Amino acid sequence: MLKTFFKTLSFAAVLSASLASLPAHAEQKSDFKVCWSIYVGWMPWGYLQDSGIMKKWADKYDISVDIVQINDYVESINQYTAGEYDGCSMTNMDALSIPAGGGIDTTALIVGDYSNGNDGIILKNATDLAAIKGQNVNLVELSVSHYLLARALEKVGLSEQDVTVVNTSDADMIATYATDDVTSVVTWNPLLSEIAANDNATLVFDSAGIPGEIIDIMMVNTETLADNPAFGKALVGAWYELMGIMASDTDEGIAARTAMAEASGTDLAGYDAQLASTAMFFTPDKAVEFTKSAELSETMKFVAEFLFDKGILGEGAPSPEFVGVSFPDGSIYGDSTNVKLKFDTTYMEMATKGEL
Repeated sequence: MLKTFFKTLSFAAVLSASLASLPAHAEQKSDFKVCWSIYVGWMPWGYLQDSGIMKKWADKYDISVDIVQINDYVESINQYTAGEYDGCSMTNMDALSIPAGGGIDTTALIVGDYSNGNDGIILKNATDLAAIKGQNVNLVELSVSHYLLARALEKVGLSEQDVTVVNTSDADMIATYATDDVTSVVTWNPLLSEIAANDNATLVFDSAGIPGEIIDIMMVNTETLADNPAFGKALVGAWYELMGIMASDTDEGIAARTAMAEASGTDLAGYDAQLASTAMFFTPDKAVEFTKSAELSETMKFVAEFLFDKGILGEGAPSPEFVGVSFPDGSIYGDSTNVKLKFDTTYMEMATKGEL
């Protein structure tokens, strides 16, 4: 397993973030940048930028928000962690392991969805998950794909010792699968759907088997948000305006989803199929309900234990509780003196009440 690669990558990001944070603290400002990478639940971020909806909401609060696409998912998180961006789309697990584990106080501003089939394991010329035993498995190491693999192996009485993980960038996954010596991959949509369309490919396990555990979120720097509430209001306001549009079958909704489909390399039918395997929170009240649920704290405990077992829950973490995670009811999992990941429904609740 290529653990050295990811550890070096993460350590470099943490070191850069630590050095970057020394000379300055978050402060009031008017220009913000957030980043995102290709994934069905994050395609709205690109559309917000292209459609002008983000600009409309930013103008309302006399700020500017630039939404930037980054092709490599892990690189997007590393750039956020290093202070290049004020926010970044990422999963709950990756937020805990990279920015929060590296000491960057991070807030879950918009809980957008959870994967309910959008992440999966594909085998080449095999139809049963148990056949993965002894194979090399290509995935983005120590990402949610790695987590999904570990959970799936448990289901068939196997463990990670029964396979060999090969670290592979999401940007290279489709080309990698096409090579003769690659027999199994773990990835997410739209890559998952494209690979699964091959005649020799079988989807043998997906995230519907672990619902609510892989959560897709717009994470933002906590200090930046605290000093600039207009930033949070503009992002949340723009997001839920678009959610209302894309959830409808109006001409405007179809046009929005078609644009997102094309941007992700598929058509409207393909994108709608991906949405069908995504538990999207199209309304803020649904996102708030999920974020306030008791199950979320249990999920984060499970995730923290996975990260600790892999040795990536912060440099020298002595236990799974090394990084504190706070929840809307005030409860904390982990070290209450080192809370670096915060689930906060304040701005989503403002959207629910029409206060943005």
